[in-house]
Amino acid sequence: MSKLSFNHLLEANQIKESDIKKLITLAEKFRKQGYKKTFLDADCSGLILATLFFEPSTRTRFSFESAMLRLGGKVIALEQGESSSVKKGESLSDTGRVMSNYADIIAIRHDKANSAAEFAKYATVPVINAGDGANQHPTQSLVDIYTIFCEKKKLNNLKIGILGDLKYSRTVHSLLELMSHYSGNQFTLISHPSLALDAKKKKAFEKNGCKIVENSNLESAIKDLDILYVTRIQQERFTDAKEFEKVKNVFRISKKTLTKAKKDLIIMHPLPRINEIDEEVDHLPCAKYFAQANYGIYIRMALLTLMTKN
Repeated sequence: MSKLSFNHLLEANQIKESDIKKLITLAEKFRKQGYKKTFLDADCSGLILATLFFEPSTRTRFSFESAMLRLGGKVIALEQGESSSVKKGESLSDTGRVMSNYADIIAIRHDKANSAAEFAKYATVPVINAGDGANQHPTQSLVDIYTIFCEKKKLNNLKIGILGDLKYSRTVHSLLELMSHYSGNQFTLISHPSLALDAKKKKAFEKNGCKIVENSNLESAIKDLDILYVTRIQQERFTDAKEFEKVKNVFRISKKTLTKAKKDLIIMHPLPRINEIDEEVDHLPCAKYFAQANYGIYIRMALLTLMTKN
């Protein structure tokens, strides 16, 4: 299988439809083989992944590390940046230059927008943006699109509702970017007015072909949806605690919320979930957010394999 169209993965807009096809094809191969056989294939045998996480993470960090270990590679890790020279004032670009000596591929998460690009500026090995502030999270969008493929068997002609924090959610921005590749998709954005998608970003997505409507009423929107993508209200993005308190409980998904939903609706969430989805929903056929976390291992295995391909 040929390489991907990019060396570093910093933004979702770098990912072409041909890249998605290659990644899904390989992820499906890994998923059908199962973990044990994949590990013995050793697609990344002898390679080292560095995970540099300056922000907390569970799924992204551990799915990357699990993916590399299952591919036969090794992992070196930095958690929350406390033990790095960045704490002493070293620039991210210098850190990227130095870390290139120690690993064959690097995944970085940081709380500042465009930090991954700064890190990759002088890096001589592939760099993956694992989340840069409220900007981008391109590998989560790959997880999301792979989940949609696995659950809906297609990536076009879908009605997708996106609920919650649309202003600060990097997963939302990256998902809209990727799904704009596919025809016939319609997006209903559901949020509190203070957390609506930035007008400039909305205009840019529409220019790329996204059909977008906005709706503050979940009950009226849900009946037409094939997919409901839920996001948490991100307290860490707020500088004013009072503003967070105003919006943290505006939307909550329960069994009652879903009474008018389509029978084949699927609910997705990048996780962690706080209180935006009742636990009673977890046992319904529409709840796919924990399966989504599992799909993330396979698509990241595919990404690591193809980004380290000579």
